[in-house]
Amino acid sequence: MDLEARAHNEHPQALRLWLRLLTCAQLIETRVRSELRTQFATTLPRFDLMAQLERAPEGLKMNELSRRMMVTGGNITGITDQLAAEGLVGRIDVEGDRRAYRVQLTDKGRRIFHDMAGQHAEWVVDAFSGLSDKEVATLHKLLGKVKEHAAVQRVSATGPLPAPKAHGAVADKAEVRQ
Repeated sequence: MDLEARAHNEHPQALRLWLRLLTCAQLIETRVRSELRTQFATTLPRFDLMAQLERAPEGLKMNELSRRMMVTGGNITGITDQLAAEGLVGRIDVEGDRRAYRVQLTDKGRRIFHDMAGQHAEWVVDAFSGLSDKEVATLHKLLGKVKEHAAVQRVSATGPLPAPKAHGAVADKAEVRQ
């Protein structure tokens, strides 16, 4: 049973919409996780970390990776160790700080990530293929309005939003699971 099944006709339509959005996101994420595992023998957290590094060719310190991915340093260290062992990322000393290093994609990592990112995009596009281009554009515009309103509410309640993080190549997500 999906999240949407929790709602009943007497619930506000906005609540039912929220649950539908969550259900759709979970269905798409489940497919992406499965395809990454099947086609690339990797996980979504590994893909997410590589996506962050792809956007920062000069590399990122571990604490920056942790902040961007909104997970603990321990999670980042474990994933980084795995990727380094496979030759997909390298560690570079940070001048002036013997305790810190930057993590970068290797050439091999960049090639593999490029292949994964192309497939990731295809899977997401396919998930929306039941909609016309106009419907996708309309949905994008409407969800943009929801996002803007929620951001204004958040700022007024708690201060500025943290910098958004990438989930895979395109979406946001606050939790990384292996």
